Amino acid sequence: MERGAGIAGGHRLNSDQLDQRDAVQSRYGAAALEQEACLCTPVGFDPQLLKVIPQAVVERDYGCGDPTRWVRCGDRVLDLGSGSGKNAFICSQVIGASGSVTGVDRNPDMLRLSREASVLVADAIGYANVEFLEGAIEALDAAGPNGLPLVATASMDVVLSNCVLNLVNPGQRSRLLSNIRRVLAPAGRVAISDIVCDRPVPLHLQQDPDLWSGCISGAWQDEAFLEAFRQLGFQQVSYVDRSPEPWRVVESINFYAVTLVGHLPGAADGCCS
Repeated sequence: MERGAGIAGGHRLNSDQLDQRDAVQSRYGAAALEQEACLCTPVGFDPQLLKVIPQAVVERDYGCGDPTRWVRCGDRVLDLGSGSGKNAFICSQVIGASGSVTGVDRNPDMLRLSREASVLVADAIGYANVEFLEGAIEALDAAGPNGLPLVATASMDVVLSNCVLNLVNPGQRSRLLSNIRRVLAPAGRVAISDIVCDRPVPLHLQQDPDLWSGCISGAWQDEAFLEAFRQLGFQQVSYVDRSPEPWRVVESINFYAVTLVGHLPGAADGCCS
Protein backbone atom coordinates (compact mmCIF):
# COMPACT_ATOMS: atom_id res chain seq x y z
CA MET A 1 0.00 0.00 0.00
CA GLU A 2 1.16 3.50 -0.75
CA ARG A 3 2.06 5.51 2.34
CA GLY A 4 2.39 9.24 2.70
CA ALA A 5 0.42 12.29 3.69
CA GLY A 6 -2.70 13.60 2.02
CA ILE A 7 -6.40 14.27 2.30
CA ALA A 8 -9.12 12.63 0.21
CA GLY A 9 -12.84 12.20 0.77
CA GLY A 10 -12.68 13.92 4.13
CA HIS A 11 -10.04 11.54 5.52
CA ARG A 12 -6.43 12.30 6.44
CA LEU A 13 -3.73 9.74 5.70
CA ASN A 14 -0.62 9.71 7.91
CA SER A 15 2.59 7.75 7.42
CA ASP A 16 1.92 5.74 10.57
CA GLN A 17 -1.65 4.88 9.55
CA LEU A 18 -2.99 1.35 9.34
CA ASP A 19 -2.12 -0.60 6.20
CA GLN A 20 -5.69 -0.94 4.95
CA ARG A 21 -4.74 -3.31 2.17
CA ASP A 22 -3.38 -5.91 4.59
CA ALA A 23 -6.42 -5.59 6.85
CA VAL A 24 -8.84 -6.03 3.96
CA GLN A 25 -6.90 -8.85 2.28
CA SER A 26 -6.69 -10.84 5.50
CA ARG A 27 -10.33 -10.48 6.48
CA TYR A 28 -11.86 -11.03 3.04
CA GLY A 29 -9.53 -13.91 2.31
CA ALA A 30 -10.85 -15.66 5.40
CA ALA A 31 -14.42 -14.66 4.53
CA ALA A 32 -14.04 -16.30 1.11
CA LEU A 33 -13.30 -19.60 2.82
CA GLU A 34 -15.87 -19.40 5.60
CA GLN A 35 -18.95 -17.20 5.78
CA GLU A 36 -18.67 -14.21 8.11
CA ALA A 37 -22.07 -12.90 9.18
CA CYS A 38 -20.94 -9.47 10.42
CA LEU A 39 -19.29 -8.20 7.23
CA CYS A 40 -21.35 -5.31 5.86
CA THR A 41 -25.14 -5.71 5.88
CA PRO A 42 -27.34 -8.37 4.25
CA VAL A 43 -29.63 -7.31 1.40
CA GLY A 44 -32.40 -9.20 -0.35
CA PHE A 45 -31.94 -10.06 -4.03
CA ASP A 46 -34.36 -11.45 -6.61
CA PRO A 47 -34.51 -15.17 -5.71
CA GLN A 48 -35.06 -16.10 -9.35
CA LEU A 49 -31.65 -14.68 -10.22
CA LEU A 50 -29.98 -16.55 -7.37
CA LYS A 51 -31.14 -20.01 -8.44
CA VAL A 52 -28.27 -20.66 -10.86
CA ILE A 53 -25.58 -19.25 -8.54
CA PRO A 54 -23.70 -21.74 -6.31
CA GLN A 55 -24.65 -21.44 -2.67
CA ALA A 56 -21.04 -20.90 -1.63
CA VAL A 57 -20.98 -17.75 -3.78
CA VAL A 58 -24.22 -16.44 -2.32
CA GLU A 59 -23.14 -17.10 1.26
CA ARG A 60 -19.81 -15.35 0.80
CA ASP A 61 -21.14 -12.18 -0.76
CA TYR A 62 -20.64 -9.16 1.52
CA GLY A 63 -22.48 -6.03 0.48
CA CYS A 64 -24.78 -3.27 1.67
CA GLY A 65 -27.17 -2.78 -1.26
CA ASP A 66 -28.30 -4.04 -4.64
CA PRO A 67 -26.63 -2.05 -7.44
CA THR A 68 -27.56 -4.77 -9.94
CA ARG A 69 -31.08 -3.31 -10.18
CA TRP A 70 -29.66 -0.49 -12.31
CA VAL A 71 -28.22 -2.74 -15.02
CA ARG A 72 -29.97 -3.17 -18.38
CA CYS A 73 -30.06 -5.65 -21.22
CA GLY A 74 -26.92 -5.51 -23.38
CA ASP A 75 -24.84 -3.49 -20.92
CA ARG A 76 -21.09 -3.84 -20.60
CA VAL A 77 -20.74 -3.97 -16.81
CA LEU A 78 -17.69 -3.40 -14.64
CA ASP A 79 -18.06 -4.77 -11.10
CA LEU A 80 -15.49 -3.19 -8.80
CA GLY A 81 -14.45 -5.47 -5.94
CA SER A 82 -16.40 -8.38 -7.38
CA GLY A 83 -15.66 -10.68 -4.43
CA SER A 84 -17.43 -14.02 -4.61
CA GLY A 85 -19.03 -13.01 -7.92
CA LYS A 86 -22.69 -12.90 -6.85
CA ASN A 87 -23.40 -9.42 -8.21
CA ALA A 88 -21.59 -10.24 -11.45
CA PHE A 89 -23.60 -13.44 -11.94
CA ILE A 90 -26.87 -11.59 -11.31
CA CYS A 91 -25.85 -8.99 -13.89
CA SER A 92 -24.91 -11.69 -16.38
CA GLN A 93 -28.53 -12.87 -16.45
CA VAL A 94 -30.00 -9.36 -16.67
CA ILE A 95 -27.78 -8.17 -19.53
CA GLY A 96 -28.15 -11.37 -21.55
CA ALA A 97 -25.76 -12.92 -24.05
CA SER A 98 -25.24 -9.62 -25.86
CA GLY A 99 -23.75 -7.95 -22.77
CA SER A 100 -20.63 -8.60 -20.74
CA VAL A 101 -19.53 -8.43 -17.11
CA THR A 102 -15.98 -7.81 -15.95
CA GLY A 103 -15.27 -8.27 -12.27
CA VAL A 104 -12.11 -6.85 -10.69
CA ASP A 105 -10.81 -8.06 -7.34
CA ARG A 106 -7.37 -8.48 -5.80
CA ASN A 107 -8.16 -11.17 -3.23
CA PRO A 108 -6.93 -14.54 -4.55
CA ASP A 109 -9.39 -16.58 -2.48
CA MET A 110 -12.37 -14.57 -3.72
CA LEU A 111 -11.08 -14.79 -7.31
CA ARG A 112 -10.73 -18.55 -7.05
CA LEU A 113 -14.30 -18.84 -5.78
CA SER A 114 -15.79 -16.62 -8.49
CA ARG A 115 -13.80 -18.13 -11.35
CA GLU A 116 -14.73 -21.68 -10.41
CA ALA A 117 -18.39 -20.68 -10.18
CA SER A 118 -18.38 -18.91 -13.54
CA VAL A 119 -18.26 -22.22 -15.41
CA LEU A 120 -21.26 -23.53 -13.47
CA VAL A 121 -23.29 -20.37 -14.02
CA ALA A 122 -22.48 -20.30 -17.73
CA ASP A 123 -23.64 -23.90 -18.11
CA ALA A 124 -26.87 -23.09 -16.27
CA ILE A 125 -27.82 -20.00 -18.30
CA GLY A 126 -26.50 -21.20 -21.65
CA TYR A 127 -23.87 -18.56 -22.36
CA ALA A 128 -20.61 -17.22 -20.88
CA ASN A 129 -20.36 -13.46 -20.54
CA VAL A 130 -18.42 -12.99 -17.28
CA GLU A 131 -14.71 -12.70 -16.60
CA PHE A 132 -12.84 -11.91 -13.39
CA LEU A 133 -9.59 -9.94 -13.44
CA GLU A 134 -7.06 -9.67 -10.66
CA GLY A 135 -6.23 -6.10 -9.74
CA ALA A 136 -6.79 -3.16 -7.44
CA ILE A 137 -9.99 -1.25 -8.21
CA GLU A 138 -8.20 2.08 -7.83
CA ALA A 139 -5.54 0.99 -10.35
CA LEU A 140 -7.61 0.12 -13.41
CA ASP A 141 -5.12 2.16 -15.42
CA ALA A 142 -2.20 -0.06 -14.38
CA ALA A 143 -0.53 -1.78 -17.32
CA GLY A 144 -0.93 -5.51 -17.61
CA PRO A 145 1.45 -8.02 -19.24
CA ASN A 146 0.38 -6.75 -22.66
CA GLY A 147 1.25 -3.18 -21.71
CA LEU A 148 -2.39 -2.07 -21.86
CA PRO A 149 -4.51 -0.82 -18.94
CA LEU A 150 -6.30 -3.48 -16.92
CA VAL A 151 -9.60 -1.97 -18.11
CA ALA A 152 -9.65 -0.02 -21.37
CA THR A 153 -10.79 3.59 -21.65
CA ALA A 154 -14.48 4.11 -22.56
CA SER A 155 -15.11 0.36 -22.62
CA MET A 156 -17.98 0.10 -20.09
CA ASP A 157 -21.62 1.19 -20.00
CA VAL A 158 -22.04 0.93 -16.25
CA VAL A 159 -19.73 0.70 -13.26
CA LEU A 160 -21.14 -0.83 -10.13
CA SER A 161 -19.76 -1.85 -6.77
CA ASN A 162 -21.20 -3.16 -3.54
CA CYS A 163 -19.68 -1.89 -0.30
CA VAL A 164 -16.15 -1.73 -1.69
CA LEU A 165 -15.17 1.89 -2.34
CA ASN A 166 -14.89 2.50 1.42
CA LEU A 167 -12.13 -0.12 1.61
CA VAL A 168 -9.77 1.87 -0.62
CA ASN A 169 -6.85 3.76 0.92
CA PRO A 170 -7.97 7.41 1.24
CA GLY A 171 -4.80 8.53 -0.51
CA GLN A 172 -5.88 6.57 -3.60
CA ARG A 173 -9.45 7.86 -3.88
CA SER A 174 -8.67 10.45 -6.52
CA ARG A 175 -7.17 7.74 -8.72
CA LEU A 176 -10.14 5.47 -8.04
CA LEU A 177 -12.64 8.14 -9.09
CA SER A 178 -10.72 9.19 -12.18
CA ASN A 179 -10.54 5.57 -13.30
CA ILE A 180 -14.27 5.12 -12.87
CA ARG A 181 -14.76 8.12 -15.13
CA ARG A 182 -12.10 6.97 -17.61
CA VAL A 183 -13.47 3.48 -18.26
CA LEU A 184 -17.04 4.64 -18.92
CA ALA A 185 -18.23 5.21 -22.46
CA PRO A 186 -20.24 8.33 -23.32
CA ALA A 187 -23.62 8.19 -21.54
CA GLY A 188 -22.15 5.72 -19.05
CA ARG A 189 -23.67 5.22 -15.61
CA VAL A 190 -22.69 4.36 -12.06
CA ALA A 191 -24.57 2.37 -9.44
CA ILE A 192 -22.60 2.31 -6.21
CA SER A 193 -23.81 0.75 -2.97
CA ASP A 194 -21.66 1.81 -0.05
CA ILE A 195 -21.52 3.13 3.52
CA VAL A 196 -21.58 6.84 4.34
CA CYS A 197 -21.36 8.68 7.65
CA ASP A 198 -22.76 11.92 9.02
CA ARG A 199 -19.45 13.37 10.26
CA PRO A 200 -15.71 12.78 9.82
CA VAL A 201 -14.23 9.53 11.09
CA PRO A 202 -11.38 10.35 13.52
CA LEU A 203 -7.91 9.01 12.87
CA HIS A 204 -7.93 6.52 15.75
CA LEU A 205 -10.94 4.76 14.21
CA GLN A 206 -9.26 4.76 10.79
CA GLN A 207 -6.38 2.88 12.37
CA ASP A 208 -8.60 0.07 13.69
CA PRO A 209 -8.20 -2.91 11.30
CA ASP A 210 -11.53 -4.51 12.26
CA LEU A 211 -13.49 -1.29 11.76
CA TRP A 212 -11.72 -0.58 8.47
CA SER A 213 -12.20 -4.04 6.97
CA GLY A 214 -15.75 -4.04 8.36
CA CYS A 215 -16.74 -1.09 6.10
CA ILE A 216 -16.81 1.46 8.93
CA SER A 217 -13.60 3.48 9.21
CA GLY A 218 -13.31 4.19 5.49
CA ALA A 219 -16.86 5.47 5.05
CA TRP A 220 -17.25 8.61 2.96
CA GLN A 221 -19.07 11.55 4.44
CA ASP A 222 -22.66 11.70 3.23
CA GLU A 223 -22.70 14.82 1.04
CA ALA A 224 -19.03 14.45 0.06
CA PHE A 225 -19.81 11.10 -1.58
CA LEU A 226 -22.44 12.68 -3.82
CA GLU A 227 -20.26 15.68 -4.58
CA ALA A 228 -17.32 13.49 -5.60
CA PHE A 229 -19.37 12.07 -8.49
CA ARG A 230 -20.82 15.43 -9.43
CA GLN A 231 -17.28 16.76 -9.73
CA LEU A 232 -16.53 13.95 -12.19
CA GLY A 233 -19.27 15.24 -14.49
CA PHE A 234 -22.06 12.82 -13.57
CA GLN A 235 -25.61 14.17 -13.74
CA GLN A 236 -28.68 13.46 -11.60
CA VAL A 237 -26.44 12.08 -8.86
CA SER A 238 -28.61 10.89 -6.01
CA TYR A 239 -29.23 8.19 -3.44
CA VAL A 240 -31.92 5.86 -4.74
CA ASP A 241 -31.66 3.73 -1.61
CA ARG A 242 -30.71 4.77 1.92
CA SER A 243 -31.18 2.88 5.17
CA PRO A 244 -33.84 4.73 7.21
CA GLU A 245 -31.94 4.10 10.43
CA PRO A 246 -28.16 4.01 10.94
CA TRP A 247 -26.62 0.67 10.04
CA ARG A 248 -24.04 1.19 12.76
CA VAL A 249 -23.29 3.87 15.35
CA VAL A 250 -19.70 4.14 16.51
CA GLU A 251 -18.66 6.88 18.95
CA SER A 252 -21.84 8.82 18.12
CA ILE A 253 -21.07 8.72 14.37
CA ASN A 254 -24.00 7.41 12.33
CA PHE A 255 -23.22 5.10 9.42
CA TYR A 256 -25.82 4.52 6.68
CA ALA A 257 -26.08 2.08 3.78
CA VAL A 258 -26.78 3.91 0.51
CA THR A 259 -26.94 3.28 -3.23
CA LEU A 260 -25.75 6.16 -5.40
CA VAL A 261 -26.61 6.47 -9.09
CA GLY A 262 -25.72 8.98 -11.77
CA HIS A 263 -25.05 9.19 -15.48
CA LEU A 264 -22.74 11.00 -17.85
CA PRO A 265 -24.15 13.47 -20.40
CA GLY A 266 -26.01 11.82 -23.25
CA ALA A 267 -27.75 9.10 -21.25
CA ALA A 268 -31.41 8.53 -21.97
CA ASP A 269 -33.79 10.31 -19.63
CA GLY A 270 -34.76 8.18 -16.68
CA CYS A 271 -31.99 5.61 -17.09
CA CYS A 272 -31.05 5.87 -13.45
CA SER A 273 -34.49 6.05 -11.91
